Amino acid sequence: MSINDPLSPIRLQLMWDRLIAVVEEQALALMRTGFSTSTREAGDLSAGVFDLDGAMLAQAVTGTPGHINSMARAVYHFLDRFPAHTMKEGDIFLTNDPWKGTGHLHDFTFVTPTFRRGKMVALFASTCHVVDIGGRGMGADARQVYEEGLYIPLMHFAREGKVDQTLTDIVAANVREPVQVVGDLYSLATCNEIGCRRLIEMMDEFAIDDLDRLGKHILEKSKQASLEQIRKIPFGDYKFSMTVDGYDKPIDLVATMTIGDTGIDVSFDGTSGVSAYGINVPVCYTEAYASFGVKCIVAPKVPNNEGSLSVIRITAPEGSILNAKHPAPVAARHVTGQMLPDVMFGCLHQALKGGVPAEGASCLWNLSALGGPGRADGDPAETVNAKVFTIMSFHAGGTGARPGRDGLSATAFPSGVRNVPIEVNETISPIVVWKKEYRQDSGGAGEFRGGLGQIMEVGTLDDAPFAIAAYYDRIDHPPRGRDGGQNGMAGRVALESGHKLRGMGQQTVPKGEKLIISMPGGGGLGNPRKRPTTVVAEDVRQGFISSDAARRDYGVAVNDDGSVDETETAKLRAVAAE
Repeated sequence: MSINDPLSPIRLQLMWDRLIAVVEEQALALMRTGFSTSTREAGDLSAGVFDLDGAMLAQAVTGTPGHINSMARAVYHFLDRFPAHTMKEGDIFLTNDPWKGTGHLHDFTFVTPTFRRGKMVALFASTCHVVDIGGRGMGADARQVYEEGLYIPLMHFAREGKVDQTLTDIVAANVREPVQVVGDLYSLATCNEIGCRRLIEMMDEFAIDDLDRLGKHILEKSKQASLEQIRKIPFGDYKFSMTVDGYDKPIDLVATMTIGDTGIDVSFDGTSGVSAYGINVPVCYTEAYASFGVKCIVAPKVPNNEGSLSVIRITAPEGSILNAKHPAPVAARHVTGQMLPDVMFGCLHQALKGGVPAEGASCLWNLSALGGPGRADGDPAETVNAKVFTIMSFHAGGTGARPGRDGLSATAFPSGVRNVPIEVNETISPIVVWKKEYRQDSGGAGEFRGGLGQIMEVGTLDDAPFAIAAYYDRIDHPPRGRDGGQNGMAGRVALESGHKLRGMGQQTVPKGEKLIISMPGGGGLGNPRKRPTTVVAEDVRQGFISSDAARRDYGVAVNDDGSVDETETAKLRAVAAE
């Protein structure tokens, strides 16, 4: 077969690479046109291209696993509601249904059919998190999804190129930040349109009339490559459990991973039941993060698409916190769902006899702050003239130590979103971040140290109280170390005066007070006494660990000038060896 044949293996590979570039441009267009900080600054979004049956062929590298892997299922729901043969050029569809989208009302999913020469050839989909959707606002306090905001079923955003103005008017009238939210809806539509245009250019360039052969090549190759990696792991059942804080009581996440010739099956039987609060997880989001955790270890280099995802099968019992049914509250589903890669790592650690990271902070530690009349407890006279604002600023603790490497500090894993620069939210609100720095000693000790969390000190320029919507975990159950590594430091939320706040729920920061958010560090990996003394001394010089922690956890005495006291270190390690 000639290389010039449009369906030769080489040209198929070139087209596959080009398709990934197309969806990456789609995602970057969403970031560049996005209105809310979650989209344009944090990259809390996803983008992908799908065949006419709804199978995801390619996803953008930019974006989050929770969005992209749940969006992979969402397109099937759109096609059930709007069969492909009924779609017309210029149609755009949307929903924020948590069970048919990406897990909560704050995420909008847009789907746009692509037409070339009058024939439908593909579908582009994108998702982003909007700053507000009405209701109680972003948080875990609601007791039903009806309280959590405006619900938009699967419907048209535009028909044959004409936007439904009634829909955008309803959205604008029900959210606290109408310019940002409606702006993000148009950004989603725009990025899909760019994807459509680039795909048509690609098809013209390669002289192909459809994606049938290319799609089959992508899905078959990805599936087989994933199975080849899975078959290198000893077959069997591997069980692991993890306890996290929950809202009002601890939550047990229990998994059984079965590895066999046809792929990997994960069952969450034994996991805690549904919560009364908004930390429940629709099963689409459970699938998204559990499958991501598996792929990180088993086949990280295989592109993510329907083919590679098809060999990782996830189930959770109905009525459990990982398969919550309507109308359960789900606004803060990420607090629970983002713990699942750590659970998968625990199973794979047994199967592989090592080779996986320690546990990390995992769930995001976002600053979700609210101000203005009616937003904070206390005397209404204090807030009547306060500036109205709603902000979300993405931040993270430390990741677990990795095989052969320390954990990453102040890094969002598994979500992959970026820390939002504090100046951005200070520009659009009266919020001031007086301090933001690494949290010394927060990374768990080990041969490889856990990543550091961070400390933020937050106040307001208004002479008024403000509220936070807290949805934090790892306060009562810190990230665990692995293979002799120590646990990471637990998180903490408190006022500057010392009063401790809850990790979950909307709470008020009184007038004149400051909020102190201390984020967890990641767990350590391996025996701390195996960490080279010079590396420990460098950690002390950099301020990552204190000299006291060096002595206590690593058995290394560091002098004031940053050098290692070899004699004292030998004594410390000799005592530890006894």
